Amino acid sequence: MSDDATGPATEAFLAHRNLLFTVAYEVLGSAADAEDVLQETWLQWVKADPGQVRDPRAFLVRITTRQALNRLRTIKRQREAYVGSWLPEPLLTTPDVAQDIELAESVSMALMLVLETLSPTERAVFVLREAFDISYDEIAEAVDKSPAAVRQIAHRARRHVDARRPRRVVSSNEGQAVLESFHRAVETGDSQALLEVLAPEVVLMSDGGGIKHAALRPVTGAERVSRMFAGGIGKFEDALTAERTVVNGNPALLVRLDGEIDGVMAISVQDALITGLYYVRNPEKLSHLTSATPLTLR
Repeated sequence: MSDDATGPATEAFLAHRNLLFTVAYEVLGSAADAEDVLQETWLQWVKADPGQVRDPRAFLVRITTRQALNRLRTIKRQREAYVGSWLPEPLLTTPDVAQDIELAESVSMALMLVLETLSPTERAVFVLREAFDISYDEIAEAVDKSPAAVRQIAHRARRHVDARRPRRVVSSNEGQAVLESFHRAVETGDSQALLEVLAPEVVLMSDGGGIKHAALRPVTGAERVSRMFAGGIGKFEDALTAERTVVNGNPALLVRLDGEIDGVMAISVQDALITGLYYVRNPEKLSHLTSATPLTLR
């Protein structure tokens, strides 16, 4: 922010900053890109004529959405050339995010991956409507479409997401209990206990970004995932530690190798079993974990 920004402009921006960051992050799946979008939003905001801004929140959301859409169209092409599986950048989040079940689901790794399958405009419309309940008229202004077109896009995106999202939203306590069982099984090397907490169709995705070793394709099935853990942990047994934390509003493990952060393991849960394991190892996606305090997203 510029030093000569007026007090009211700064106050208005800061009042909505968490909301704007969450909009940008849900559209982009990247905290670093979301921060860049917020900077661009700020620069446009301080140039705006206050007399022409009736609703600062709507104005700021509109700028943020447009900037995020522009950036998403660019990075989507880059992600097509990404080495191995691409996973969203994990965020340490405050306990209140975990307690807000709808918000926690909207930023979960599992749902963010579903959003990756939408077109940029579908994703922005879905996020604004479903996560923030923004009116069709406001969304139309943000994405340069008519309200009627936005309704159609929202319906199409919702149908696409509903076909792929978890059947039900899991409470924070249920998720933490499953993570604790998983953590204990991995720590003790109890392969039977590990199999008992994994759903038969569990999918493990790991993201090294071509910088750190990771499986290039998702690993599917409880037996295969269990064997991967047994083989991987066996190599570094004495050097690996894991602590429970909350990432993207959901239970996760912060994994360290020789005391240094190696990655984050997030999970998705259904019927008290783990259906998805998401291990982010790409160092470029871990900077927020070493320097940032947990985030409040609204």
